Amino acid sequence: MIHASVVIAAIAIVALTGVAIQQSLAERGIAFSFGYLFRPSQFNVSEGFAAVWDGWWPALVQVTSDSTNLQMLTAGLFNTIKVALLAILFSTVIGVIFGVARLSTNWLIRQIAFAIVEFVRNTPLLIQVVFWYFAFFLRVPPVTDAANVEKWFVFGQSGLFLPLLQISDGVDSGTVVLIALAIALMILACWPRLSLGRRWVLFGAGAVAAAAGYATGFRMDLALPLVGRFGATGGLQLSPEMSAILIAIVVNSAAYIAEIVRGAIEGLPKGQWEAAAAVGLSRKDTIRDVILPQVFRIILPSLANRYISLTKDTSLGIAIGFPDLFNVSGTVANQTGHSLETVLIVMAIYLMLSWLISAFINFLNGRVILEGAR
Repeated sequence: MIHASVVIAAIAIVALTGVAIQQSLAERGIAFSFGYLFRPSQFNVSEGFAAVWDGWWPALVQVTSDSTNLQMLTAGLFNTIKVALLAILFSTVIGVIFGVARLSTNWLIRQIAFAIVEFVRNTPLLIQVVFWYFAFFLRVPPVTDAANVEKWFVFGQSGLFLPLLQISDGVDSGTVVLIALAIALMILACWPRLSLGRRWVLFGAGAVAAAAGYATGFRMDLALPLVGRFGATGGLQLSPEMSAILIAIVVNSAAYIAEIVRGAIEGLPKGQWEAAAAVGLSRKDTIRDVILPQVFRIILPSLANRYISLTKDTSLGIAIGFPDLFNVSGTVANQTGHSLETVLIVMAIYLMLSWLISAFINFLNGRVILEGAR
């Protein structure tokens, strides 16, 4: 009852504040509206895609100066989510590795991991972003080669180039729906509470949908970066700005995750190590099969906080010109004069992103607790 009263009071305060702001703006002849979102933006960004409806299906197109302000904000949001998802993936893997290395029995590995983690954690993230962009990507030589050569990984002044798994040309929307249905059925079949018979039924239905999609022409190709005389093309290209902000956030967040993992490992009872050694497990097998599964149950709430902070840290891309949500929103506000409306939109979007991350981690936390109880 107390929590409900607090929520109602907070909503009432926000509503009254909004009414007061609208009245104050009206007295000064300033209209409070969101109609500007549907007007042409009259500016461009270096990279970004917005969703437009092509028949029954949305398609991603490069934004231009003719795109609406809403599409520009969508492009900025797309860039923010893109960096955040990649950073969450890479920082988690690297953070776990360094967290385990911090407790290595090898003195050299342990000290190197300690030095790197402490240096990164005690350096402002903004300085790291500026370093990776101005001191690294703008200083490395351009990507050139006398002949066209395919490579798995390329980096230079034009950014990072990675392999890209893409759908072959000529695949219609019906085939894509079949493959999406197959993936959904396969994921649903992994639900722990399902009986064995229902799992086999779902797996069979997913296999049939996948086979139908393949029969109707669904194919996937692996596009590798192609290095030529005038630079690299093909694959997944990350601009220098995106590469710099991504690497900076990954390195910074990995350092914090490493400390989270180290603390969780040290918090486990020593009997876990002794029991594993008693049954003949090596240290590597003990960490992989005994320690880390327990650690992930402990660190999930801390990882949620780290992931939320990581997502908000993408706004530092404004320092190097990366068109993330915050950067694009500033341009929209300056062009239209609707600063208050734009700020409210950006705040709501960041709030929703934080809630989505928190909800997902809470879901995982509930699942691992349930599995642990079993």
